[in-house]
Amino acid sequence: MRQRLSSEPDRYRGRRRVPTPPRSRYAAVVTTAFVGAGVVALGANAMPDAKSVSPSVLDELKQASISNQGAAERADAADRASRDSRNGPESAEENGVWLLPLQGYDFNSPYGIRWGKLHTGVDLVAPEGTPYVAIHEGTVTKAGWFGGYGHAVIVQHADGSEAIYGHSSALNVREGQQVKAGDQLGLVGNTGHSYGSHLHLEIHVKGEPLDPVPWLQERGVDIKLQVEAIYSEVAAS
Repeated sequence: MRQRLSSEPDRYRGRRRVPTPPRSRYAAVVTTAFVGAGVVALGANAMPDAKSVSPSVLDELKQASISNQGAAERADAADRASRDSRNGPESAEENGVWLLPLQGYDFNSPYGIRWGKLHTGVDLVAPEGTPYVAIHEGTVTKAGWFGGYGHAVIVQHADGSEAIYGHSSALNVREGQQVKAGDQLGLVGNTGHSYGSHLHLEIHVKGEPLDPVPWLQERGVDIKLQVEAIYSEVAAS
């Protein structure tokens, strides 16, 4: 190897070697970029030279990752709940809430010919004073004395059908009132052309009476078996 003569210029004189940045400073820079880029979820092992990072910093990064994930899950859950709250009532409204008019009755005198005449509804035998409720939401178009029906309530539903509740001992609504499924309409009685304490229920569609049993079954209510649709849970909530 040739030795440099003292007369030859020193090519390296006046130049300074750029020092390698301390590892702690390097880790701090990487950490800042790592968090600033929003990729904390990658974890400490994905960072270059992660061994030089303080354990407390790694713990903070892990906690930040967990917090971010938790916040994202909570936001997603809130979004789902918001969608459900928007869709739930609309779906219930579309399907309709249909309920039994009262509880603990005896099904008697079905729709059909009785004593040579058409019995246009069903009779639900219950003690006088038993509360009965609206089977579906609608507008009260009649609340008062109604000939052979005695004290009666008529509720018109949004689809145009009507429910007639007859032979009441007392009424709890007035004409023009808006009611929902489950709202109390009156008390079972024995008024009008009645042979005993019971609720007479009729369903009219386009002004014509229909058998309430199959009509309500199509809407999830079995009035003979005293079974309500699952939509009763929606009404209760």
